[in-house]
Amino acid sequence: MRAVRKRSLVTGVAVLVAGLAAGGWWGLRPAPAPAVLAQHFETGRGQQREIRLADGSMLRLNGATRIDVRLAADRRDVRLVAGEAFFDVAHDPARPFIVHAGASEARVLGTAFDVNLMHDQVGLSVYRGAVRFGMDRHGEDGVVVKAGFRSRFRAGAARPPVPFAPEAQDWRNGWLDTDGMELGDLVDTLNRRDGPAIMAPPPPLAEMAITGPNPWGSPSSTRGRGGAANGGTR
Repeated sequence: MRAVRKRSLVTGVAVLVAGLAAGGWWGLRPAPAPAVLAQHFETGRGQQREIRLADGSMLRLNGATRIDVRLAADRRDVRLVAGEAFFDVAHDPARPFIVHAGASEARVLGTAFDVNLMHDQVGLSVYRGAVRFGMDRHGEDGVVVKAGFRSRFRAGAARPPVPFAPEAQDWRNGWLDTDGMELGDLVDTLNRRDGPAIMAPPPPLAEMAITGPNPWGSPSSTRGRGGAANGGTR
């Protein structure tokens, strides 16, 4: 009986030691890396789409738009590959929300804003809050664009912000705001809707500046500066 009790005691101690060793080994293991949620969204010509991200942010995509979203524990990154998107970002000071479009970068300080990737420039319009707009990924360069202002990123630099009317209708209501656009930008933007595609204009015409808000249904009402015909451009 003493021999049986001794064997039982030894077995119990061995099991306990093995359990402690296993627990210590698991305790020394590095914590698993936080999960990263990567998603891709796109729309066809003439299509708009609303998206709610896992962090609570809301996105609305214009036609012919493609974006890649990457949500991590320490930051939220979106790359606008093509087209235009409106962002209503959920506030999270621990995770900056950064939108990359072309060579530009928009770093959110807490806001709602629109990013438009055009043929040779990126447009940013801020509807609420403020956005750091520029190239430096640490937000050290560029300009701060506040609500009611917009900026253009072109030739490696963000232009000084200029005011606009956030309450005015825009592409989300079926209107096209051509203020600050060139003809080449207008053609790219019009090609986001359905219907026949418009051929890109040659470089001299593509650089012609135009201005003014216009409804999608009336492209002929678009008027330009610098010699554009009063009838506008189709």
